[in-house]
Amino acid sequence: MESPQNLKKRLKSVDNIGKITKAMELVAATKMRKAQQVALDSRPYAFAGLDLLANLSILENIKKEELPALFEVRKNIKKVLFVLVASDKGLAGAFNSSVFKKFEQHLKIDKEEWKKENHIYVAAGEKAFAYLSKRGFNVIKKFVQVGDHTTPEQVKPMADFILEGYLNKDWDRVIVISTHFKSALKQEPHVRRILPVDFEHIADTVSEIIPEKGKFAELIKEHNISFTPNKEKLRDYLIEPAPKIVLEMLVKHLIFMQVYHLVLEANASEHSARRMAMKTASDNASDLGEKLNLQYNKSRQSRITTEIAEISAGAEALQ
Repeated sequence: MESPQNLKKRLKSVDNIGKITKAMELVAATKMRKAQQVALDSRPYAFAGLDLLANLSILENIKKEELPALFEVRKNIKKVLFVLVASDKGLAGAFNSSVFKKFEQHLKIDKEEWKKENHIYVAAGEKAFAYLSKRGFNVIKKFVQVGDHTTPEQVKPMADFILEGYLNKDWDRVIVISTHFKSALKQEPHVRRILPVDFEHIADTVSEIIPEKGKFAELIKEHNISFTPNKEKLRDYLIEPAPKIVLEMLVKHLIFMQVYHLVLEANASEHSARRMAMKTASDNASDLGEKLNLQYNKSRQSRITTEIAEISAGAEALQ
């Protein structure tokens, strides 16, 4: 049996770890509540923006040449940009690994088709950059230190980089792999094509990410709101005085909001995953502390019993 001294040292170490993980759990819970609220508040605007993008992509009363270049669907796809959104910090449970696993699964689909394309990568987060670099992927840019609560100003450089590269034909398609916040206990990695703008892809994306349960879902049902684009209920828009100029600015803003919303959802997911990881660590530390305390008491009792036996044996020998 392990000595009481060693068990006491282990007990102290486990107790200190438990205090640290408990403090980190409380910090993550505070950040999670704020990030969750921001992500949920941004959803109506983000979904409405996606709906508007989908409607604009198939408006029949706008001539094809007047549509912005972001609506152009290029037939010969030569370069594809992948944006991998992870975290800057660790200790977030399976948050990062689930994103990387989803990314690997996506690459395996239509593997023969991928061989005809040149893939380039953008890393959002230190963990994404480390993962891509370790596996030898061509990382052309990384964006880190966006903060615990991302602001539009922090996301704008990444959105501008993606848009400018697409307009300059540095890449012909943009795919983002990030985590969508479902609830404090559930976060799901998603693959989303944000460029070029296409009605079918937007409709599929909206149907995937609109929550079926929770406060937001209840509000949608209560007010009978539908964010899913519908070709049969296409809205007519009167854009004056120059539709092309207005649409170019509008579409750029809507794409930026789409990227911003993706990052907000990823932030809420990260803090939720970290809170759960720290809670699990705190619970495990507490359980381990109880077991070590029991072993310590047994070891101490065993030593006391041995000492009493030795004293009794010595006393009998003297008689």
